[in-house]
Amino acid sequence: MSNFWKGKKVLITGAEGFIGSHLSEELVKKGAKVNAFIFYNSFGKWGWLDDIPVKLLKEISIFNGDIRDSDKVIKAVQGQEVVFHLASLISIPYSYQAPDSYIETNVKGTLNVLNACRSKEVKRLICTSTSEVYGTARYVPIDENHPLQPQSPYSASKIAAESIALSYYHSFNLPVAVLRPFNTFGPRQSARAIIPTIISQIYAGKRTIELGSLTPTRDFNYVKNTAGAFIKLAETKNVEGEIFNAGSERETSIKELVDLIMKITGKRVKIISNKTRLRPKNSEVKRLLSDSTKIKQICNWKPIVTLEEGLEITCEWIKNNIHMFKPLLYNM
Repeated sequence: MSNFWKGKKVLITGAEGFIGSHLSEELVKKGAKVNAFIFYNSFGKWGWLDDIPVKLLKEISIFNGDIRDSDKVIKAVQGQEVVFHLASLISIPYSYQAPDSYIETNVKGTLNVLNACRSKEVKRLICTSTSEVYGTARYVPIDENHPLQPQSPYSASKIAAESIALSYYHSFNLPVAVLRPFNTFGPRQSARAIIPTIISQIYAGKRTIELGSLTPTRDFNYVKNTAGAFIKLAETKNVEGEIFNAGSERETSIKELVDLIMKITGKRVKIISNKTRLRPKNSEVKRLLSDSTKIKQICNWKPIVTLEEGLEITCEWIKNNIHMFKPLLYNM
């Protein structure tokens, strides 16, 4: 396993994103030849890849495109041995406003990746799903057999995407596995997520911060743990056609999360629940807690960085990069 990635040709879709940039960084360190499929823009920006050490960035090949363009996806997949498909629209609030975009990107985009990997005979494809497919927990901890509940257009698009991916395994023997990360956090995450939202408001000097509901619970997992789960899953034999959770197996409410962050930053703030930040009543996922037994046993993965350790690193990063955030605005 130690030499598994040495010289391996790897494509990462969504490599410019939060998790994608960390996964790219870790794979380069392991000696992989990383091809980063990033969403084309006319500004010459490579997303969060611009934030990784220059020495590592020089080792990454950039492929500009759009996963909604099947021809571009086929060109990107050509010659690759392993494909990690992370590209997607992920903001739940925005999915209420633009559901069509989520179907085009998350469903049709995934179909393009599947077809390309099939035609180019890729040896291993890892598709990214999300814990949001479970909706509010009917039982905890949530294992991979938990019922799927599409409580938002975003979660519905991810349920569809992973279902199509698994259908390609059953129908065409495509070597694909699905990873369902729980709530990943860490440096380079935008303020559309709860942890950067809290921290950026605090470091902007606000004594009163605005959030949505404080009672939902989540399973927060540091980004290097999640990147490690992708890597371990891709290294492991006989996982095709399988689904794996990746979470910390620790449940934390939003209120408890704020208290932890206040303790780390040494700053006290008052919390206001802003109605504009609330999900529709039947769309709110009230409880998530992972059972990650399967990936631990089969892939020998486990989270290394604790919630507190990850929050300390994330707080420091946001403090030093507060100029990248707009704490006075609600970032969807």
